[in-house]
Amino acid sequence: MSTALSPEVRTSALERMSREVLDVLVIGGGVTGAGAALDAASRGLSVGLLEQRDWASGTSSRASKLVHGGLRYLEMLDFALVREALHERGLLVGRLAPHLVHPVPFLYPLRHRVWERVYTGAGIALYDALGGLLGRVGGRGVPLHRHLSKKALRRVAPSLSDDVAIGAIRYWDAKVDDARLVQVLVRTAVGHGALAASRTQVTGYHEEDGRVAGVRAVDLETGRELTIRARHVVGATGVWTDQVQELFAAQGLTVRASKGVHIAVPRDVIAGDDGFILRTEKSVLFIIPWPTHWVIGTTDTPWDLAKDHPVASAADVDYLLEHANAVLTRPLTREDVLGVYTGLRPLLQPIDEEAGGTTRVSREHTVATVRPGLTMIAGGKYTTYRVMARDVVDMALKDRAPGEDPVAPIPASLTEELPLAGADGYRVRWNRKAHLATAHGWTETRVEHLLDRYGSLVDEVLALVDADPDLGRPLEGAPDYLRAEVVYAVTAEGALHLEDVLTRRTRLSYEQADRGTASARPAAELMAGLLGWDDAQLEREISTYLARVEAEHAAEAMPDDTSAERARLQAPEIRPFASAS
Repeated sequence: MSTALSPEVRTSALERMSREVLDVLVIGGGVTGAGAALDAASRGLSVGLLEQRDWASGTSSRASKLVHGGLRYLEMLDFALVREALHERGLLVGRLAPHLVHPVPFLYPLRHRVWERVYTGAGIALYDALGGLLGRVGGRGVPLHRHLSKKALRRVAPSLSDDVAIGAIRYWDAKVDDARLVQVLVRTAVGHGALAASRTQVTGYHEEDGRVAGVRAVDLETGRELTIRARHVVGATGVWTDQVQELFAAQGLTVRASKGVHIAVPRDVIAGDDGFILRTEKSVLFIIPWPTHWVIGTTDTPWDLAKDHPVASAADVDYLLEHANAVLTRPLTREDVLGVYTGLRPLLQPIDEEAGGTTRVSREHTVATVRPGLTMIAGGKYTTYRVMARDVVDMALKDRAPGEDPVAPIPASLTEELPLAGADGYRVRWNRKAHLATAHGWTETRVEHLLDRYGSLVDEVLALVDADPDLGRPLEGAPDYLRAEVVYAVTAEGALHLEDVLTRRTRLSYEQADRGTASARPAAELMAGLLGWDDAQLEREISTYLARVEAEHAAEAMPDDTSAERARLQAPEIRPFASAS
């Protein structure tokens, strides 16, 4: 079955969802919701997946982009969480998504000669042991840690100030293109029979005999109102958990939002290939290498404002620059900042409401059937999305409706053994990258970029180029991306609007100094014919994206969250939401 998320597939999915009674309907198109849809579909169930914006448009595209066990959770003695996360890291690197999840080295600077090396070294050795025992799949995992002297540290990290550390421990975790992983999860679920539709807002629920039996929804692209019936409804809506429960006249889970801000700076302003993990007074700071830039983050502060458009303030950006500059020889300035992105972590409310800041809130997830027919999941971390998805589907299926066979077995989850779309054949194509480069007149770096975005699905992108060689040219204003990638984003990856392409199918909105504005018109013109835009809609797509960039720039100059949010809300929505009922 095809994994394409084309406009036609979306329309067909909504038609079928409005006619059929689904086994499971998942609300929320982030990593947990997408994972739940895949989990349920791979069990042989009929599944629908709804997202009111674009896939991964919330927290799941705005995190640190790491797949890791979490060293600080190990220090908190949360061995179970670390063990679980390292097991999932191993699955993703070794089997499920080797094209999207890649090992990356980090340096942990040491400031004290003896006790810190022993103490920290023992902790990281335990981290490696947990990852080695549980995190290797098919013999593949991440390398083991090693200790570096001050001389060796200076050699591998010349941008680190001499007086910062007397040495370091080099250990490995993994990084992920988070938005792409979510989109690939959705595609894999569709390939196993799930029906998926983004830009579809749930506005109410359908009830039968006191049980949630489906939802009322609006297709925001057409304004059409829908009723979708389902035996089990799953809510995987992250920081919107409280609002969704209110919509369904339910309660059970309470989630706090914690704001995490990241900045991107050019690759050449920091020398070396290793990332850094640094302690701060509140949490930890990561400096993470990517091919064309570094990502620096994150902050961790409570966010009590509207959740649709969290933004960074001047104080957030200055905080990140200050803490990075505390260890770098060449200070970073505002002029070095290519882009900024901000996400909200969904953290479970602590039992003790006087517990304090969000850094003390548990990252473990909780699943609850908050009323008959409606099961919610909240908390957790990106790395363990698969476990969260399995758990919420398990609980939803145990909530039997009247008339369901009480002894019918619940199919077991298969996702631990199920590679995501693009994984099978990825390494074969990697071994052929020189041939692919020669055949298309590209550098091997170009082919590596494509393989690390599409895996074996690169064949579909190459087919577009073979059919129209003009699509093999770089996108105007974005030399690292091909014009074909914009077309593919629409025809196969579910992009419906310009911001979907520039923000999530690519990373132009934060990895280039112009934040993708130079590519806005060329990309929109490629999309227009595929999506049936007239000239007015084409101009609206461009102007809306440019207004968003301008509003985010304005927000980043504001001193606090309230003024920053006010500046961001000056930009219009490309698709306004409907009123809930």
